[in-house]
Amino acid sequence: QVQVVESGGGLVQAGGSLRLSCAVSGSIFSINAMGWYRQAAGKQRELVATFITGGSTNYADSVKGRFTISRDNAKNTVYLQMNSLKPEDPAVYYCNAFFSGAYGRQSYWGQGTQVTVSS
Repeated sequence: QVQVVESGGGLVQAGGSLRLSCAVSGSIFSINAMGWYRQAAGKQRELVATFITGGSTNYADSVKGRFTISRDNAKNTVYLQMNSLKPEDPAVYYCNAFFSGAYGRQSYWGQGTQVTVSS
């Protein structure tokens, strides 16, 4: 069974920083893509930052220069360092892993972690 577990959300003042972590465990042969999405209240889920096949990164324009995605391949873990948080950043942040496993290629979502920014 595969699990995707996020951690690191919380409350921070505008201009502050948070670091999110996402670990994937279970019967995984290889990870094709892994990254972060967010969904604010009343809005659709949107991409924040991801690693894609080959190790390239992709960022939403709204977070470029403020957020950095990184990974530890040995731990099947990705991180999202969020700096200079703004009032428009609060959302539930979800981790997604697209991988090759015992049942072929699959996409799993984590349960989400809340990020709140106070002004």
